[in-house]
Formats: sequence, structure tokens, C-alpha cells
Amino acid sequence: MTAPTDPASDPSSEAASGPGVPAMPPSSRGLGRNSIVMAAGTAASRLGGLVRNMMLVAAIGSVGSVAIAFDVANKLPNVLFAILAGGMLNAVLVPQIVKAFRAHNSQERIDKLLTVSAVGILAITAVLTGMSAWVVMLYTDGWTAEQLALGTVFAYWCIPQLFFYGLYTLLGQVLNAREQFGPFMWAPVANNVVSVVGFGVFLLVFGTSPELGINDLSQWDTPRTILLAATATLGIAAQALVLLVPLLRSGFRWRFRLGLRGIGLRSAGSVAMWTFAAVVLEQVGVAYLTRVSAEAGAASTPFQAVAGNGSYTQALLIYLLPHSLVTVSIATALFTGISKAAQEGDTDRVRDDLSLGLRTIGVFTVFATAALTVLAAPATAFIVPTAGEEGTALIAPVLVALSFGLVPLGAMALMKWVYYAYEDGRSVFWITVPSTLALVAGLVAAKTWLPIELWVVAAGGAYALSNWITVLLRTGGLRQKLGGRLDGGRVLLLHAKTLLAAVLAGLAGWGVYQLVGGFDVLSFGKGWVLTMLSGLWVTALCGLVMLAVYVVLLRLLRVEELNRLLAPVLARLKR
Repeated sequence: MTAPTDPASDPSSEAASGPGVPAMPPSSRGLGRNSIVMAAGTAASRLGGLVRNMMLVAAIGSVGSVAIAFDVANKLPNVLFAILAGGMLNAVLVPQIVKAFRAHNSQERIDKLLTVSAVGILAITAVLTGMSAWVVMLYTDGWTAEQLALGTVFAYWCIPQLFFYGLYTLLGQVLNAREQFGPFMWAPVANNVVSVVGFGVFLLVFGTSPELGINDLSQWDTPRTILLAATATLGIAAQALVLLVPLLRSGFRWRFRLGLRGIGLRSAGSVAMWTFAAVVLEQVGVAYLTRVSAEAGAASTPFQAVAGNGSYTQALLIYLLPHSLVTVSIATALFTGISKAAQEGDTDRVRDDLSLGLRTIGVFTVFATAALTVLAAPATAFIVPTAGEEGTALIAPVLVALSFGLVPLGAMALMKWVYYAYEDGRSVFWITVPSTLALVAGLVAAKTWLPIELWVVAAGGAYALSNWITVLLRTGGLRQKLGGRLDGGRVLLLHAKTLLAAVLAGLAGWGVYQLVGGFDVLSFGKGWVLTMLSGLWVTALCGLVMLAVYVVLLRLLRVEELNRLLAPVLARLKR
């Protein structure tokens, strides 16, 4: 659930600032311009990612022994990066980079920050790669010796992605601090190109997976393992290294300099420690969720598939699309400005930018929740047509359960970055405790009282519940931090209006979906192309009806944030 975690630079700003000096951080006035351009890059990378994922599912399926083994191994570098580097980099690196660019010795401080971070991540990657067997056992349960062996080999090839994820984040944050937002968002396209080529070769040489996946591991050999896993790792390497091009072209130079003196890490030590603890705690919940879903997936047979970690991953991919396309773009455009305002003690600006972000994101996420709930099956058929009828039937209920956590996901992401802007990792950690306990409690309850076929659906619901607990607790903490008020009345009123509009829009969409035939109208069994096309037209028809009803109702309810969200899109369409 890491999310995982993607506008060309302004030449005039760059020239005015000079090499190595950032332009002024984006304010709320530049929110629309920055977020829409970043969303375009994210959309391009996500589109390529969907093609990549579709080919991967065609190669190994979304269920079966090979699919669940590769899913765990390929997820490990994301999880490990979140635990060992991702949280600390996002909490510590961005504020320190902003400070470094404003210091008299900016080049030296940036060089040292990047060098120390890169060397540390490389060392951690080497150690964890050597411990692949133990890491795989930590994240799995109920696997046979053959499945563990295959998962371990996959992990040896996939865990080195950890270093390149770290390098991608390091270089990307330097670009963001210089207001070069575009490359960071467009870089995943390189990953997709490499992956599509590699998986395409796999399909040409070895063919496609049966609909219920590959369960007979005697049919799986070393060339298949190397081609599949090496392609995944090479794609992440390309995603990171391509960021060197815009940095070098802008005049920035990174010199290898070791040393901790004078780079501000002492003041950031406390937030780093608390952030590390919070991310570890969060990933404990993720690890348990992975174990539960992997155990459920291991119960699949050649005759009956059970939703497992592969089904959860596919549902999570679709669930994160609206978050990554819109929410992350808006939050990224605001974060550097919020960080600067926090350092300057401008509480009013932090509060205003936070309120602006929450309201603008809310207009989108409330509708996205309704859309994913109503159109889970046709959206899955369109986005993952190679999953087939059985795979779609397993993925869609998980997607519905996850979708109820989409609204708090957007809010809690922006709120977390405000805590980091104030270098407050302690509050983030203590808020993570009850949310992780809720996630684990939901999973334990599912294993205790529900049949194994429903464990992964319950996992999606438990994850959504933990998001709501997190956002409520972070709201209370930020109210105290920002002078006892958060502009809560405007935020709540906005969400009440959008909820009413979304419910009515969802009912309209559900009616149209049933009118055209529902799940039965999707063209399963006639090839993945026809499946994708049927999912596309059903999703488009029902989605447009929902969108029209939603927009009309928001206009009637005088939701001004709708104009702020749509203005950049409409302006670009006019041009």
C-alpha cells in the first residue's frame, strides 16, 4: 500500500534564479497550473502502467502460485523503501533541500545530502538483497517449499529496485525544489517502456498464462524467472536515471561529497526517528495484510480460484489511479509552499493552503468513490482485461471495499505533509498506532469469522477503515498546531454537498449499468480485446451519466471549488 508512490521547468524562473537556486515555491495561485501539468505527466505514466500491468497479468495471471510469488517479491522493494528510506526522505529531505537552496553554501549542502542518502540506500539494498530468503518468509504464510523457493529467487532480482527507488526520490525532490515538477511525474514513462518491451518479449517467447494462473511450478524455469524479474528491475533503474537528463540540462551538478557537518541533519534527527518509527509501524500492518492475502491466495486450486494478494494488488492499482492522477498532483504543488510558509511561521498561509487542498481534492475524491463503487466490474474489465471473468469477479469486490477509503486517503496525505513541514514526526507516529491496530484487528476478525474467500475483501475494508481513523486523528492534531482552527466549517460543508451529489449520481449510474445488462454485458470469453472494449463502453457510458449529474448538482449547490478544479482543464482545452 505504498503508494507505492509520479511540467517542464519554467525557463524564466530558472534564469532569474540562477543554477542551483530554486524559484519561489508555488503558491495557491499557481496550484491549478502546476497540478494540471503534473497530472498530465502522471496520466501518461499511468496509461503506460496500465498497458504494462495488462501484459504482466497476461504473462502470469492475477491468481495462481507464480502470480502470488512474483507479486510478493516485486512488492518488497516498495515496502522496504517505505520502511527504510521513503518516509525519512519525504519527511527530512524536502525541508532540508528547501533550506539548503537558501543557504550561502547551497551547492555543498545539496551535494552532501544527496551523497549521504544515496550511499546509505545502496548499503541497505545490498544487505537486504542478501537476506532475500528471510524477507520473503516474513511476508508469507502457508506457502509450500516450492513457492518459497520461487519467491526467493524473484526477490534476489527485485529487491535491488530499492536503490533505484531511492535515487528516483532523491533526484526528483531536487527537481521539485527547483520547481521542475514535470520530469518527476514523467519519469515513470521510461519504466513503462522498458517493462512493456520486456513483458512483450516474454509473451512472444513463452506465451500467455491460463485463466486460473500457473499453479504447476514444474512448468516454470529459470529463463522465465530472469526475464520477468530483470525486466521489472531494469524499468525502475530507467525511471531513476532518466532524471539526470533534466538536472544536467538545467545546469545543476551533483558532486560526490561525503560528510554530515553543515547539512542540517542534526535538527532533523528527531523527525527522522519518529518518521522511521511511524513507517515501520504502518508497514507492520501492511506485512500482516500481505501474509493474510497470500495465505488466502495459496488456497486456490486449478479448478477454483480464491482472491489472494494478486487480486488485492490489481484492485489497489485501480483504486490508486484517481489518487495519483489528481490528489498527488495537487498536494505536490502545495507542499513546497506549505513547507516554506511553516519555516517562516506564516500559520495563516499554511491553513489557507491546507483548506484549499482539502476542498479541491474532496470535489474529486468523493465522485471517484461513487464511480469506483458503481463501476468496479466494468472498470476492472477495461483496465485489466487479461484477468478474465474469474479474475474480474475476484478483483471487483475488493475494489469496492477499498474505494470507501479514497476520500480520507487524499486528505490524510496532504495533512501528513503539513506535519512534515513543521518537522513533527512524533504526532505522525502516535496517530499511526490506532490506525494500524484497526487494520490488524479487521484482518484478525476476518480470519476468525469469515470464510477464506472473503479475507481479501475484508482486507480492503479494514484498510479503508484505518484511513478514516488516521484522517480524523490528524485533523485534531492539526487544529491544535494551527492555532485552534482549520477552516473546518468550509471543508465539512464542501464534503456534505459533494456527498449528496455523489449519492444521486451513483444511483443514476447504477440504473444505467443495470439497464445495459450489468456484469453479463461484459464480453468475457471472447478475447481480451473485446473484454477491454466492452468494459470501456460500459464504464464510459455510466461514468459520463454520473459525471453529468454530479456536475449539474454541484452547480446548483454553488460549489465554487468545482471551478477551481476544472478551470485549468478547460483553459487547456480552449487553447
